Amino acid sequence: MMAVTAQMVKELRQRTGAGMLDCKKALEKNDGDIEKSIDFLREKGMASAAKKAGRIAAEGLCNVVLEGNQAVIYELNSETDFVSKNKQFLDLIDKVGSVLLASKATNTEEALAVSADGMTVETLLINATATIGEKLSLRRVSRIVKEDAQDFGAYKHMGGRIAVLAVLENQDEEVSKDMAMHIAAQNPKYLNRSQVDQETLEHEKHILTQQALLEGKPANIVEKMVVGRLNKYLKDICLVDQPFVKDPDQTVAQYLKSNKNNVLSFVRLEVGEGIEKKEEDFAAEVAAQIRK
Repeated sequence: MMAVTAQMVKELRQRTGAGMLDCKKALEKNDGDIEKSIDFLREKGMASAAKKAGRIAAEGLCNVVLEGNQAVIYELNSETDFVSKNKQFLDLIDKVGSVLLASKATNTEEALAVSADGMTVETLLINATATIGEKLSLRRVSRIVKEDAQDFGAYKHMGGRIAVLAVLENQDEEVSKDMAMHIAAQNPKYLNRSQVDQETLEHEKHILTQQALLEGKPANIVEKMVVGRLNKYLKDICLVDQPFVKDPDQTVAQYLKSNKNNVLSFVRLEVGEGIEKKEEDFAAEVAAQIRK
């Protein structure tokens, strides 16, 4: 059996929000396999699926810039929230956006190689790191191109803690803004159910089945319960099935239909998604829990 280390317990706890002892037991039962331990904790009702993607840790801002039929959405990280609010950082994120929009970069690797004032964006960030005094890094860059008849919906929340870029079938400034704001607030993972892959569905169905069985439900009604819970899960993660944030009595699909429009795609960035907490942050959180 694989020895369970403190680092493994820490990672599992960060990804599930479960207690440290529960994480240790889960790892021991699953021979140190993190993914199997996550499923084990969820089956026992000790972890939330929403936390699987990782805890928000890094600071910085996300941004979206538009020009004509092209747009770039990206994240620039700093080590502290304080730095992300100063003028040097704000000027830098604007400069990076302008440079990327004028380039043909479609991802982070290409973006770092783009030329800016006789140097690459990567070198620009290295120089800014030396000036500002904190490590700065460019992360998650996407370029979106739309057609003339289509519309962009762009929105930034809290100055860029969350940034959204949606593409709508028809031009309508109000509807486009509404959809971008809804996506920022409700954090859908998919546009519609057809985008949810079969592996994800089967995995979630297994988790829900185990949960129902552990609740002591009769086997003959477990399947019906799982169907109902899976349907609720899909409504939570698919944009068009979610209750519209400005009018929960109708779904996003109903709102779009009444306005003769459709969302074709979207990108939502939130600062630090998927980046582990720093050691000192984790230690402080553990100490706070112990003091309770």
